[in-house]
Amino acid sequence: MSDAATLKALSEDHFGRWKHREALAESMIPVIGKLYRERNVVVVVYGRSLVNQSVIQILKHHRRVRMIAGDLSAVDTYPLLMAMQELDLGPCRIDIGKLAVQYREASDLSPVDFLRRELASSLGGSRIVHPTDVVLYGFGRIGRMLARLIIEKAGGGEGLRIRAVVVRKSSEGDLQKRASLLRRDSVHGAFDGTIAVDEENEAIIANGNYIKVIYANQPEDIDYTSYGIHDAILIDNTGKLKDRDGLGRHLNCPGIARVLLTAPAKGDIKNVVFGVNDKEVDASDKILSAASCTTNAITPVLKVIHDHFGIVSGHVETVHSFTNDQNLIDNYHKSDRRGRSAVLNMVITETGAAKAVAKALPELAGKLTGNSIRVPTPNVSLAILNLALPQPVSRDEINEFMRDVALTSRFQRQIDYTNSTEVVSTDFIGSRAAGVFDAQATIVNGNHVTMYIWYDNEVGYSCQVVRIIEDLAGISYPIYPA
Repeated sequence: MSDAATLKALSEDHFGRWKHREALAESMIPVIGKLYRERNVVVVVYGRSLVNQSVIQILKHHRRVRMIAGDLSAVDTYPLLMAMQELDLGPCRIDIGKLAVQYREASDLSPVDFLRRELASSLGGSRIVHPTDVVLYGFGRIGRMLARLIIEKAGGGEGLRIRAVVVRKSSEGDLQKRASLLRRDSVHGAFDGTIAVDEENEAIIANGNYIKVIYANQPEDIDYTSYGIHDAILIDNTGKLKDRDGLGRHLNCPGIARVLLTAPAKGDIKNVVFGVNDKEVDASDKILSAASCTTNAITPVLKVIHDHFGIVSGHVETVHSFTNDQNLIDNYHKSDRRGRSAVLNMVITETGAAKAVAKALPELAGKLTGNSIRVPTPNVSLAILNLALPQPVSRDEINEFMRDVALTSRFQRQIDYTNSTEVVSTDFIGSRAAGVFDAQATIVNGNHVTMYIWYDNEVGYSCQVVRIIEDLAGISYPIYPA
């Protein structure tokens, strides 16, 4: 065969296989959606959800698996997904990628029989009857991101249900402006769905979710039960109230059962990093904090490193995108340096992340220091962990350990992994992990290790917040395979 003929045959072969996988992914989408809407079954591939994903995104999630379990394509997962329709599944999270890899070793069983064996404990599972009401107190960067995530996860309407947003009325046209900010975002793009405004009743309808906009100047002004809201979890993302007395004002409002702060709390309030110390939360904890985005990014990594290798001491330096508390141009600011233009300068400032880690990981109390540099980017930050370990290690040892943690451990949703030599900050916009370990940047010198953790300080953190409120609401679905 001539070179030209060979190239043509190869081209047609690769394109033909691509079109076949593309067709399979297209046929998977309605099945994935139906399982989610009707049974609250979330289908994932090695931790990446396939719910509400495009054909290309489904294929990309399959392709990513090559760095852990060899080639995996829609050809492997399609038969198992089709078989799921025949089972009476209860709410659960099914990693169809991992099951497909296991199924390669169980070819003596049909897909249905294999799934009956692997998903036995979820067959005929109970359904949630009453959704949990959620109130967003504040509607800024984190508030709107939480709204997007909760609406996206509405499923069959049996989990979390965002009922209201509380803001101060600024001017005429306030409702339309707030709806527009939810609809369009300069960093994260357009809202995935439809948004309408009910001017008469002061509400936003997003993908069928009716969200009452309550205008109030202080917590005490609101009786949530008058809006049909009961036993709600209120998420305070204003950052104005940070202690027990201040946040306790929300609990005095009829209709509110628990309060979660999206910032580090003061005093004895528990700072929760989901995946690390969320099991310490009990029914008596009516006020909680989700700590900070940086604390959520680094604490899971510090925990797994300390549990496996041990940490003698360390320093955390965060290269953080500017935030709304800085000035666009030079002007007065109560904090040192933050008065200088955020879009023109790198600004050295303090961070409480190192101390906050100790609230979630008491074993690291007094072992870490920290500082922060605010930089002229609107989103995605980078934490640099300089750690002294008890014994010398190798770079490969650290990287292989973190790869295994990110892809197969219970921290799969908190810690992601990249081994690319070309990634930069914008590549992590929209990342849903608390932090992404950059293997190419790892530096090891004896027992001194420098690790780089990327994090979308808006989306990644908001995903951690949603995981906390799902846990508070008792929405804890079994995960398969375990």
